Parts: sequence; C-alpha cells; structure tokens
Amino acid sequence: MRHLAREVHELTTGERPWAAGVVVVAGRGPVMAVREAAGWAVRYARYDPEADAGVELPAASRVPMTVDTPFDLASLTKLFTAVAAVQQIERGTLGIDARVGAYLPDFRAASAHDITVRGLLTHTSGLRPELPLYDCADGAGRLELLRAEAPVSEPGTYVYSDLNMLLLQQLLERLTGRTLDVLIHDGITRPLGMTSTGFGPCPGAAATEDQRRPWAKADRGMLRGEVHDENAWALGGVAGHAGLFSTGRDLAVFCRALLAGGSYGPARILGPDFVELLLTPPGLGFSVDQAWVHGGAGGTGGGRPHGVHGHVAGDRPVDGHVPRPAGQHGASPAAGGGQRAPGGGGDAGETGGPVRPPRHR
Repeated sequence: MRHLAREVHELTTGERPWAAGVVVVAGRGPVMAVREAAGWAVRYARYDPEADAGVELPAASRVPMTVDTPFDLASLTKLFTAVAAVQQIERGTLGIDARVGAYLPDFRAASAHDITVRGLLTHTSGLRPELPLYDCADGAGRLELLRAEAPVSEPGTYVYSDLNMLLLQQLLERLTGRTLDVLIHDGITRPLGMTSTGFGPCPGAAATEDQRRPWAKADRGMLRGEVHDENAWALGGVAGHAGLFSTGRDLAVFCRALLAGGSYGPARILGPDFVELLLTPPGLGFSVDQAWVHGGAGGTGGGRPHGVHGHVAGDRPVDGHVPRPAGQHGASPAAGGGQRAPGGGGDAGETGGPVRPPRHR
C-alpha cells in the first residue's frame, strides 16, 4: 500500500509528468485501504500545439488535487446506463431480446434492421462508433440523425459504439417516462449513498482538456466541470455514453456493490443473477479497455496513455469485462490539468497529455 501511494505521487512529478494529478482508491471487501491524491486538479492554462506541451498556470492559480476531487467519468457513464437498463430487465418491464422498434417505433432504422436491446447492451447492434451530433443545429436535427442511423456491420459483430447507449437512453426514457439522470440518481447513486456522483455541470471537478480545433471537434477552451465529450455536450450534458462526474470514493462504492452481487450495506440495486448477467463476458454496456476514468489533461510524457486505470474493479481489463478479483475494488481516475490526449487513446480528455492527431476511438 505504501508502494502504491508512493507511485501515485511519482506519476505527477518531473519535467513531463504522466498526469497533472491522480487520485487512487484501493481496497478489499468493504475496506478502503488506500485513498491517495497527488498533483493538481488544475495545473495548465492551455495547450501549446507548437511546443506540444501545456502552458502552466502561476502557482497561486493552480488547484491541488484532493481525494474528494470529482472527475469526468467519460465512458464509464455507459456502465451506469447499462445498470439502469438491467434494472428494468429485472423488473420485467424490458425484454433483453426485445426489438428496439417495439419501444421506439419512430426510430426507423433500428426498427427496420431488428436491432435488439441485447445488441445495444453488448455493442453488437452493428451501429458505427459515433455520429457528429455536435454539428447539428438543434435537438431535432440530432434526434433525426439517431432515428435514421442504420447498422454499418453485420448484427452480432462487436463494435464499441456510443450510439448504442444513446439509443438505450432514448428507450429507457420512453419506457419509464423519466430522464436518464433521474433514473441513475433514483436507482443507483441515491440508494448507494454516492452523493458526489451525477451529471454536470460539476463545479470543483478536475480540468479535462483544452478543447479547440483542429485537434478537437469544437472550440470550447479549457474545460472544467463541463462534460468533455462533444456529443454529450451537444445533448445538454446528460447522455447514455458520457456525462457523469464522480469521485474515487463513490466509484469504489459502486464497484463494491457490483462485486457483492448488487448490494452495498443495506442498499441493493440489482439481484445477484442480474449482476452476473451484467458482468459475464462480453459484459453489458461498455468495454473496460476503453472505459478509463481519465479526468484527462495531465502528463506530457511520450508514447503511453497518460491516465491511471479507472476501471470499477482491479487495475487492468480482463477479457473485455469488469475484472472481478476476490473483493478487490479500485477507482483511480487520472487527473485533469488541461492538455490533450494522444491520438491513439479513447475519447478526448480520457487520457492526459498532448494530442497527436488523428484521434481514434
């Protein structure tokens, strides 16, 4: 444990640190044995593309990292959306093998191609990774793109796609009459006591990135407390694939609930059989190897992703699903200070460091 804490501090030091700041939470069973923060939640004023480095703020303007600093969860939002869907499956209000068109008949392409709820949850619907919803003039245009989007690969082929979770969000909201943020709050975060988890804006969060063209899809400047994902931002900050903010402690609680069969203390969010459904490979809702909790903007070292694994369990992906070691839980968001992700990473802001275009999913 001392080694882990020491390593966290080493990640944030030196001329070109791995991250601007880091929070790590690790434990076993109900015990959080390590909670350590290092570096800065806000370190950089902007990214300098010519120098391929961040322009540091004056020392008096920086914000230290603490163990309670919230982070942009990025793609881990997908897992929360998946849990919300599995809760409806457990209640019998949603069929996992039902056709999406049965719930969303106005989504013409999904109906015509017989996309199923299981296809959305397992990323086997055939939908492409994303659409440029951020370029649409209004919400009606964004919704029309989703309604008309047809699969581009054979059903059953695994393609990690934000669109799966956006369609699932539409389905859940239509089915329940409640918005996704309310479903996640009422069904997951409130019963588990995750009081620091929710959709933004999130004052006090770690800075994520300096979002400017040409390396980003929008010109928004330095982001802190606003969702970094451009499509989630265009959708008002609440989206099935991105938008949640949380802390290391809250993520450890969420992970503990899943590892314990759906309960934490007196609260139960899912029954054990449905947790098994959620976590059995390939898993539902997300791909662990792409779901890093990177608050984003941090290190400027070369070559490797500049973020700390933020999977909801363990420290590495295992076969594309949530690792499930005996009782281990760990939530280790990487810190945000304001630079861009390497081009080979995931969503912008999910890893720290300078961008090297083009960006890849």
